[in-house]
Amino acid sequence: MLTIKVSQHGLVDYTDCWLTMKNFTAQRNTDSQDELWLVQHPPVFTLGQAGKAEHILNTHHIPVVNSDRGGQVTYHGPGQIIAYLLIDIKRLGLGPRAFVTIIESSIIATLKDYGIHSYSKKEAPGVYVESENPLLNDAKIAALGLRIRKGCSYHGLSLNFNMDLKPFSYINPCGYAGQKVTQVNALTPGIQQKLLEENLIKHICQGLQLRMQTS
Repeated sequence: MLTIKVSQHGLVDYTDCWLTMKNFTAQRNTDSQDELWLVQHPPVFTLGQAGKAEHILNTHHIPVVNSDRGGQVTYHGPGQIIAYLLIDIKRLGLGPRAFVTIIESSIIATLKDYGIHSYSKKEAPGVYVESENPLLNDAKIAALGLRIRKGCSYHGLSLNFNMDLKPFSYINPCGYAGQKVTQVNALTPGIQQKLLEENLIKHICQGLQLRMQTS
């Protein structure tokens, strides 16, 4: 079984992290080990390759970065779990759609472990909450944005854990006006972030059939 190196990078600048991911992917070869980076970013809006600036309603002085990932606009900030997936999906025999499905399923399985019911949408990648509460039902809790280069992925997923959600109201999240947004702590208070991260990594590794190696 192939291994994946998992590392914690703490709070890092978005652009610096993006360029490091990009360089890592450009320099890797068929023998390079896959990696998963857990990070957080200072407040930043990021626009995907096809992102439209009109979906940023008001920056409120939060920086905007034009990224090379897929998708529209999203927000990153402290208290959000971000996992960057530097994976040779070609080596795993996966196409982009199958890879996205595995990542979404891993998030859904993780949330289910904590009593949070969620689902994915084929037409709008990410994970959404299923709730009898109309204020929470269909609220987005996790976003995906990937780039595949020569069969290798970079960028990844963001899972709202315990953060200030207000900046999401300054944009049309992922290009959808009025899209509700929620987070883990609002649905199931008291979960330790480290434990949830470990559980998420476990589900991702199981889905991709990779053995975890920590650094």
